Amino acid sequence: MPAESPQNGNWWTRAAGGREVLVVALPLVISSLSWTVMTFFDRMLLKHHSGEAMSAAFTSSTVWFAVTCLPLGMTMYATTFVSQYFGAGRYDRIGPSMWQGVWLALLTSPLLLATIPLAPWLFSQAGHEPGVTRLEVEYFQILVWGAPAMVVAQALASFYGGRGATTMLMVVDGGTAVLNLGLDYAWIFGHFGFPAAGIAGAGWATVASLWIKAAIYLALVLQRHHREKFATLSGMVFDRELFGRLIYYGGPSGFQLVLDVTGFTVFVVMIGRLGVVEQEASGMAFSISTLAFMPIWGFAQAAAILVGQHLGENREHLAARSTWTTLQLGLLYMTVISLLYIFAPGVFLGGFFGSELSATDSDLVYPLAVRLLWFVAGYNLLDATAMVFVSAIKGAGDTLFVLAVSGVMSLLLALASWLAVAVFQLNIYGCWAIISAWVGTMGVIFFFRFIGGAWRNMRVIETAPPELT
Repeated sequence: MPAESPQNGNWWTRAAGGREVLVVALPLVISSLSWTVMTFFDRMLLKHHSGEAMSAAFTSSTVWFAVTCLPLGMTMYATTFVSQYFGAGRYDRIGPSMWQGVWLALLTSPLLLATIPLAPWLFSQAGHEPGVTRLEVEYFQILVWGAPAMVVAQALASFYGGRGATTMLMVVDGGTAVLNLGLDYAWIFGHFGFPAAGIAGAGWATVASLWIKAAIYLALVLQRHHREKFATLSGMVFDRELFGRLIYYGGPSGFQLVLDVTGFTVFVVMIGRLGVVEQEASGMAFSISTLAFMPIWGFAQAAAILVGQHLGENREHLAARSTWTTLQLGLLYMTVISLLYIFAPGVFLGGFFGSELSATDSDLVYPLAVRLLWFVAGYNLLDATAMVFVSAIKGAGDTLFVLAVSGVMSLLLALASWLAVAVFQLNIYGCWAIISAWVGTMGVIFFFRFIGGAWRNMRVIETAPPELT
C-alpha cells in the first residue's frame, strides 16, 4: 500500500483524519456505553427501590469488576492481534487470534466462580453498615455467575473490533443493554410475571443479558463467510505459540487494568467508611461520571484499533495521526460534559430521585453529589488524555510500561485513600481531591510517553513469511 503524505487531504478527509476515526469510534462509543448503561440503570432503578440497595450495588459491582478485570484485560488484548494481522493483510491469523482469547476466558472462568464463597469475608472487611454489607454480598455473588460470559463475549468481540467492523459491536452490545433494562424493570419491581426481587433481580438481569450476548457473538463469528475468509472455525484449535504471545502482551495489559481498578476500588471502599450519605453521593457521582465518560472509552478503543492497523501496514505516521485526531474529538466531547456537570448537574442527577426529594436526599445527598460532580469536571480532560494515550501505546504493544506506571500509581492511590480516611480522617472533599490529583498525574505521564515515540517500532505479530511479504 503506498505511503500517505502527512498533508494529503484536510483534517476530515485525510487518512487517519476525523472521518476515519469517527467511522470506527462512533459504534464503539455506543457499544461502550451499553455496559455502563446496564450498571447505571441497575443503580438508578435500585435507588427507587432503596438508597441502601443503590449504594450496595455500586460498591459490589466495582469489586466484581476488579475481580473480573485480569482475564477481561487479557482477552481484550486479542483485539490488538486482530488489528495488526488485519492491517498486514494476514486474514488467516484473525480467527486463531480470537480463539486464543476465548480459550483464555474459559481457562480463567473457574477462578472467577471461586470468589463466590469468599464474598461474605471480603465485604465484611469494608466496615460498612450491616444492612449494606448484606446487600453487597448478595449482589456480588449473583454477578459472578455472569463474569465468564462477559470475558468470553469480549474475546469473541475482538473479531469485529480488531477489523474495525465496529457497527456489529454497537448492534449487539446496544441490543443486550436494552434487554437488560427491560429485565431490570421486570425483575426489580416484579412485572410481567417476574418476582419482585430487588437487588437480586438487578443482578440476575445483568447475568442473563451477558450470557445472551456471548451466545449472539458466537453465532455471528461462525457464519460461513467468516469461517472461509478468517478461519473462525478451523482456527478454534489451541495454538501454543500464539496463546503464549497473547499472554506475554496481554498479561501486562490485564494486570494494568487490575491495578487501576483495585486502586479505585480501595478508594470506593474507604469512602464507604465516611458514612451512608457520603457513600450514596459518591456512588451517584461516579455512576454519572462513568456513564458520561464511556464515550471516551469508545474513542480510546478506536485509537488502539487504528494504531494496530496502521502499524500492521508499517505506516507509523498514520498511527500517530489517528491518535491525535481521536484525542481532539475526545477533548471536545469532555469539555461539553464538564460544563454540564458545573452548570446543569440536575440533568444527570434527576433520574436518581423522584419528583420530590426526601429530607435526607434534599438536605444532604443531592447537594453533596452536585459538589462531587464539580471534582469530576475538574479532572475530566486529563482523564480523557490518559485513556487515549494508554490505549494508543497498548495498541502498539507497549504494555510493560503501562503496567509499571499503573502499579506505582495504583499503590499510591490505595495508600493515600487509606491514610486519608483511617489516619488523617479527611472529609469527603479531601478524599476526592486525592482521586483528582491521581487522575491528573496519570494523564501527564502517558502524554510524555506517547510523544517520546518508543511505541512506533513495536509490533505484537510475528514477521510474515517471505511469500506473504
